Amino acid sequence: MSISALLKITWETRNPNMLLFLTFIQTIFHYSFSQTTQNINVLLINEENNALAEKSFEVAKEYVRRNPSLGLAVDPIIVVGNRTDAKAFLENVCRKYTDMVSGKKPPHVVLDFTTTGVGSETIKSFTSALGLPTISGSFGQEGDLRQWRGLNSNQTQYLLQVMPPADLLPESIRAIVTKQGITNAAIIFDEFFVMDHKYKSLLQNIPTRHVITPVKSFSKDEIKTQLRSLRELDIVNFFVIGSLRTIKNVLDAANENQYFGRKTAWFALSLDKGDISCGCKDATIVYMKPTPDAKSRDRLGKVKTTYSMNGEPEITSAFYFDLSLRTFLTIKSLLDSGKWPNDMKYMSCDDYDGKNTPTRTLDLKTAFQEVKETPTYAPFFIPEDGSMNGRSYMEFTTDLSAVTIKDGASIGSKPLGSWKAGLSNPLTLTDPENMTDYSAQLVYRIVTLVQDPFIILDEDAPKGFKGYCIDLIEEIRKIVKFDYEITLVPDGSFGNMDENGNWNGIVKELMEKRADIGLSSLSVMAERENVVDFTVPYYDLVGITILMKLPRTPTSLFKFLTVLENDVWFSILAAYFFTSFLMWVFDKWSPYSYQNNREKYKDDDERREFTLKECLWFCMTSLTPQGGGEAPKNLSGRLLAATWWLFGFIIIASYTANLAAFLTVSRLDTPIESLDDLSKQYKIQYAPLNDSSSMTYFERMANIEIKFYEIWKEMSLNDSLSDVERAKLAVWDYPVSDKYTKMWQAMKEAGLPNTVEEAVARVRASKSSSEGFAWLGDATDVRYQVLTSCDLQMVGDEFSRKPYAIAVQQGSPLKDQFNNAILQLLNKRKLEKLKETWWNNNPKAVKCEKQDDQSDGISIQNIGGVFIVIFMGIGLACVTLGVEYWWYKWRKRAVIGDVTQVQPVKLSKNEISTNEGKKNENVSFRSRNLNLADLKRKF
Repeated sequence: MSISALLKITWETRNPNMLLFLTFIQTIFHYSFSQTTQNINVLLINEENNALAEKSFEVAKEYVRRNPSLGLAVDPIIVVGNRTDAKAFLENVCRKYTDMVSGKKPPHVVLDFTTTGVGSETIKSFTSALGLPTISGSFGQEGDLRQWRGLNSNQTQYLLQVMPPADLLPESIRAIVTKQGITNAAIIFDEFFVMDHKYKSLLQNIPTRHVITPVKSFSKDEIKTQLRSLRELDIVNFFVIGSLRTIKNVLDAANENQYFGRKTAWFALSLDKGDISCGCKDATIVYMKPTPDAKSRDRLGKVKTTYSMNGEPEITSAFYFDLSLRTFLTIKSLLDSGKWPNDMKYMSCDDYDGKNTPTRTLDLKTAFQEVKETPTYAPFFIPEDGSMNGRSYMEFTTDLSAVTIKDGASIGSKPLGSWKAGLSNPLTLTDPENMTDYSAQLVYRIVTLVQDPFIILDEDAPKGFKGYCIDLIEEIRKIVKFDYEITLVPDGSFGNMDENGNWNGIVKELMEKRADIGLSSLSVMAERENVVDFTVPYYDLVGITILMKLPRTPTSLFKFLTVLENDVWFSILAAYFFTSFLMWVFDKWSPYSYQNNREKYKDDDERREFTLKECLWFCMTSLTPQGGGEAPKNLSGRLLAATWWLFGFIIIASYTANLAAFLTVSRLDTPIESLDDLSKQYKIQYAPLNDSSSMTYFERMANIEIKFYEIWKEMSLNDSLSDVERAKLAVWDYPVSDKYTKMWQAMKEAGLPNTVEEAVARVRASKSSSEGFAWLGDATDVRYQVLTSCDLQMVGDEFSRKPYAIAVQQGSPLKDQFNNAILQLLNKRKLEKLKETWWNNNPKAVKCEKQDDQSDGISIQNIGGVFIVIFMGIGLACVTLGVEYWWYKWRKRAVIGDVTQVQPVKLSKNEISTNEGKKNENVSFRSRNLNLADLKRKF
């Protein structure tokens, strides 16, 4: 009897209790039968190493079984294969699939839990070829699933992929690198993560030099070796992504390698629960781990407790659980709503011919997106438009903290922020400034060479150096943000290549990765650019020029005396004294002289008695423009005086002419003004520094000349030429210049100095500017030597000009970073200020006296002796005046005796007038014992 019949009888008998009971039973039955149980056939394809996914699938199946209200019954067929044996894997899948089709239980959906590799791509090919609705949990972003790249719009609706958490966590590295401005990184991962598809995409379009490598072994020694090889690549930022066990092994190895400190930064990322640990002595590690959403924690705990979902990592178990359950509910939704095609056709693997893929109109994506089941760990992110593949994932959240470990024990954990899973999500930091404390300080190794004023040793400077280049790198680091250690290049060379192609100097240090930056007055050369990279020039074009000793005109206060040789001066003095003596003799013995014939010349206005003193005075003054005064009265004396005048005229004229010529010729030293002048002479030796760019220039120019000569010689002696062709090559002059060949030979004979100091010392040791040594070097080096000394000069114009630039390792990201910084400094005119500081305002610059020019007059250094002479004359006159005064004032007075009578002496009028007319003649009377006759004779 049916429940409806029982209700009718109960109604007729008016039994209220029975009526209520039967009504309740009818409601229960109606509800139960209205919820139709859908049987879902699932083909689960998994890999051998992904047992956690299969276990989570079983939990989801059990969850469905224990919750009949879901109206589901899952009938799975599970295929597990080896990812490396694609053929066997595919055969096994096809066999299971064929069995399901032939058994009238074709799969509603294929759950693809393969991760990556050939096996996974084989399954993608299988499902797309046969048109099987598939939901995959494989690794890979958009375009990484090669067999699903060319899907049409219909296929993208039923061939779906959701990335697992292990595929999303590495994306946090991109966020960290971007936030911290990291320029180099090593990413070490274990078997729980797949990074094959991330080698290019993970840090794409980010200027970070990076290496992605798996942990090669669990052996500590092998991990230590692996870390050393990474460190040799100048990597200072290490990301370890894997299980807590893997992280511990790597950190322990790093501790033994002493890789913790301010120069390195360590980041650990794991899907495991718990905290990191290691036997580190003193280390701080930035640790990132996922945490379940607050809304999902109760459900997660219930599922773990009720259904024994205790697989680790917890987030991975939850992902496969939610993916399986969501797939079941998606199929049920399509079946219940009638959107599942009634004419769903399935073909076997053997029936597929490469072109007969079934056309599906199944919208699996929309149904998957509309499932409202509460997530177990975190919600799924599914894009609204476009394909799901490579763009869908579990949107979990990770906690970011700084863990400090000392002596193997964790002493604290400082929260830094969080990161929400996504393909381009940034970090969310509690305090952005704190995060910078956990970055590896960019400490670049700079190798340099002392070259004033670009690099100068200074113990008081912060880095031990100062100079133009140090100021430059300090300005650059304000923009690029880094620190540096600077050392001198061991062999003291900029870098040259030998005959075997081997390099030395700064270039070698960069090539062998022992330095990051080559900082000095390093010229950009073609062969250097083949092995290292150069930034944009930071200095003007610099050529080669000549350093020589500055010619010095010898000066002397008594230079006017050097016009005549000593023998001439002695001869003039001898002639002077001899002529003066003869004049005195002639005047004394000549009867016509004044002193011997006073009566004859008593009426003359000029009456000069030529004593020996007067003769000396007369001959001396005759040589001056003042003249000698009154000449002797006697003819012999006059002839002698005329002869002396003629002699004096010739001597004075010759002296004057020679003095002017002597002062002029001494400044007409013909200088070296160019390289051609230097090459055409032989008195001055010349050479560049050994192993310098200047040496390379001259050596190569000489080799080129030799090669040209060989080419011309070969052409001239070619027997295949006709007489006409040979005649065109016949010339009397040598058609190829041998200038540099001769110069290079002269340089080798002179000997190349090894250092700037040696070169400058050889220049200073030169006897003069026309004999000695000249140094051929960079114009900046030559200019600095001239700037800091007054005995050197720069000669000639610059040639073979090349720019100065900073050298970095080939392929280094520093090139672009430094280029940007240098251009900014150039726009801000900072480079001009550096030149002003180290050239115009250089503290070692000296102010030199101006050299005499041919247009200048006679200097005081050459004529000052004349003033000394006059001062000596004035001094001698003063002394004479004192002697005269003393003689007059303190002389001994004579006593007058035996004079009984002195009669007045009567002088004639003429005698009185004569005595009065004598100028500058003093008549003194001494009291002596004289008789009157003697006294009269004196007057």
